[in-house]
Amino acid sequence: MGKVELIEQEVGKLSSSELAAFRGWFAKFDAEAWDSQIREDAQAGKLDALADEALKGFRAGRCSEL
Repeated sequence: MGKVELIEQEVGKLSSSELAAFRGWFAKFDAEAWDSQIREDAQAGKLDALADEALKGFRAGRCSEL
């Protein structure tokens, strides 16, 4: 049995309150992982082309600030 299957089984055994606590923990964990990946991609220049395209569209009047 793989790790994911084991985790799925264990999550299935959680009480309602334990599941709620797990959801909260996982949401925070996932958000931090996402933020870290975005930071790494930005520092590596992987988002530069997208940022340039967005600024070009903004300057051409194809979008606006909120």
